Amino acid sequence: MHTPPPFPASRPRRLRRDEFTRALVREHHVQVSDLILPVFVLPGKNKIQNVDSMPGVQRLSLDQLLPVADECVRLGIPVMALFPVIDPKNKSEDGAEAINPQGLVPKVVRELKKRFPELGILTDVALDPYTSHGQDGVRDASGYILNDETVKILSQQALVQAEAGVDIVAPSDMMDGRIGAIRQMLEKRGHMHTRIMAYSAKYASAFYGPFRDAVGSAGNLGKGNKKAYQMDPANTDEALREVALDIAEGADMVMVKPGMPYLDIVRRVKDEFRVPTFAYQVSGEYAMLKAAANNGWLDHDAVMMESLLAFKRAGADGVLTYFALEAARKLRELR
Repeated sequence: MHTPPPFPASRPRRLRRDEFTRALVREHHVQVSDLILPVFVLPGKNKIQNVDSMPGVQRLSLDQLLPVADECVRLGIPVMALFPVIDPKNKSEDGAEAINPQGLVPKVVRELKKRFPELGILTDVALDPYTSHGQDGVRDASGYILNDETVKILSQQALVQAEAGVDIVAPSDMMDGRIGAIRQMLEKRGHMHTRIMAYSAKYASAFYGPFRDAVGSAGNLGKGNKKAYQMDPANTDEALREVALDIAEGADMVMVKPGMPYLDIVRRVKDEFRVPTFAYQVSGEYAMLKAAANNGWLDHDAVMMESLLAFKRAGADGVLTYFALEAARKLRELR
């Protein structure tokens, strides 16, 4: 970095004196086009369920989700990410419901794309919402998650979603080799335009608790954990290896999850690879900020927007965030 001349020739505060100057030299901006809204979808009709651990977030049946999709379009939010709440009777040891072409996710995707073709739809490729044990894959007799057997099912799951019309499949399972297998499956079946956003650096984090409540996998997982396949929070070089592998296997975009506690990973990934890089502001991050704001300890809108700006400053091209609708409304106010 060029060393500036010493004070008083340099007075950095000159560029902070008033709002127009601050705006003129601002290095990073949050835009509505940076936002992806995760939603939880229920089977059935006319169903709305509050997620107690995520104030303001609800599980919605398709008919109740349609107005949310409409608002995304009106506000300019480019993508909605679907996470299913599967009826317990449809869960199984191998998560077979994940590859049902008439299942909840394909049904919702088809309806959303019919009604809102301009809205991008992203779907989760993982088995944990569908398994009776809450893990992201098929288990052996000891409970260990089998990699290659799981990847075969994930490839079929991604194909079912692509055939339903989804724009972006997002494998979140952290199995080895699944991006390559999914890419090959999609190419083989004529879905060369289906994008893959890989959860490349997904950590075995304690910040996922409210999400697991929302999709109903917390009870199935019980005292189990996902440390045998999700990444150790202590590691950073490993994240770069994971990202490199996913890019080599055909990922179009990569993701770091969780978000704010892992901004150093976002920065390293963006600096190293210069590919479209996303971060997930996960349920625990959202819940913390909401709880503090609801208690009057923090300014809700200020911390919401500052947190999103932090992702952009760290190098993220976009953010999956439960704040997406509120942030988009705020940005519209500020125009």
